[in-house]
Formats: sequence, structure tokens, C-alpha cells
Amino acid sequence: MNPTKRAWPAATEMPREGRPMCNHCIRILTVPCHLSQAEFDVLVENALADVPSPFARYLEEIPVEVRPRPTARQLRSVGVDSRHLLLGLYEGRARTQRSVEDSGVLPDVIYIFQEPIELVCATRTQLAQQVRKTVLHEIGHHFGMNEEDLEELGYG
Repeated sequence: MNPTKRAWPAATEMPREGRPMCNHCIRILTVPCHLSQAEFDVLVENALADVPSPFARYLEEIPVEVRPRPTARQLRSVGVDSRHLLLGLYEGRARTQRSVEDSGVLPDVIYIFQEPIELVCATRTQLAQQVRKTVLHEIGHHFGMNEEDLEELGYG
């Protein structure tokens, strides 16, 4: 990844015995909820359908890809280690940082990772809520929001 591209994680820390959890961390205490890829894709599509039209029109050319899990390169690129789960990833340059000199760069892409999201959800309702939150979190990065902005909006 070149220095002009930014990758923004939605990472959730996995618990380690004897270590206090921070406020934004989720403990995995139950059996995860699992869906087929087709069912999970529907949850992502539903989350995208909820994006207000003034924002949605700027997402028409941004692919949202559902992957089973992040690659080792993706984890390294955002500094996520084995104690964390990466739920989603925006790779690209935020709209607020673009210029006419950006031609010829790789297109933006949003990745949503099914297995890590399933690991932090015990029910289908929780899964739908987490997918929505993750999708909106990564879209927020596309529009230039940082982690603090997203936390304030409830998408941290």
C-alpha cells in the first residue's frame, strides 16, 4: 500500500485472561451465530439500502466485498494482531482528501469480513446490527470520518 492510501479498521479485541477489557471491546462469551454466505450478503445489502440517498449516490462506484476473513496482508496493513478481530476495512482515499492528481490510483473498496463478525454475535439480530454498524463504519471512513467521529455517531 502506498502512503497516499489509507486503510481504516473496525477491530474488536478478543479477551485475554487476566487482562481488563476496554469499553469498545466485545467479549466472545457465547456460541457464534453463523449464516450462509447468501444470507450474510443479504444483511450487507440491507445495510447498504439504509444509507441515505445523499450519501448513497457517492457509493455507486465503490465495491463492497464480503470476504470470509481478512488476509494476513490486510491485518498487517492496519496493525491488527492475533488478539484482535478485523470486522471490516476501507481501503482507499477518503473523499475529503482527494484531488485531481488522484487519477491512476487503485479504486476504493470496502471489505466486510463474515467470520469475525459472526464470532462476536450470538443471535441473528445481533449479527444484523453488527453488519449494519460495520458497513456504516467503513462508509464513514470513505467520507473522511475518523474513529472518534464514528464513535460519537455510534458506529465506533
